[in-house]
Amino acid sequence: MGEWAVPQALEPASSGLAKTSEGKAAEVEALIAPALQAMGYDIVRVLLSGGERLRLQIMAERHADGGMNVDDCAEVSRAVAAILDVEDPIESAYTLEVSSPGIDRPLTRLVDFDRFAGFEGRVEMVNPIDGRRRFSGRLLGTRGESVVLDCEEGEVALPFAAMQKAKLVLTDDLIAASRHPDTPAEASAEKN
Repeated sequence: MGEWAVPQALEPASSGLAKTSEGKAAEVEALIAPALQAMGYDIVRVLLSGGERLRLQIMAERHADGGMNVDDCAEVSRAVAAILDVEDPIESAYTLEVSSPGIDRPLTRLVDFDRFAGFEGRVEMVNPIDGRRRFSGRLLGTRGESVVLDCEEGEVALPFAAMQKAKLVLTDDLIAASRHPDTPAEASAEKN
């Protein structure tokens, strides 16, 4: 995957609310996060999945610019493998997979919603709000600890703590911004 820089300054993942992992994956994240942050990377998500053969997926990005290339993935993979070989938090065999978040990335930290304001997003809540669990619309950023979307029905504020998952929606604007990282979402949307 190619590099993708984002024009806005990034905040460290630890500086705010995040839903980057849960369960055993959260234990793994707690072990590897200090080393990755010291290396200049932020964790986007840690996921442990699979049946007989587990897969440990780590999505990360460079703190400085939000990019992540093949060399970065290899560097993170070596560091994580070394830590996990010593700490051994997963009892059974697993495959380690390190990747960039991609263009239509998961939104796992509250700061992600400000960073990607202006782009289309999809949010799924743990429990229904006004009879709905799924919301789609243009991300407007955050208000306190809530995420604000401009949906067909109007503006909606969703509590971050009550979200199950969220991600960017692949659109022409998002693709254009990934090719021209110096273009803010608002400018890209105005061109269409």
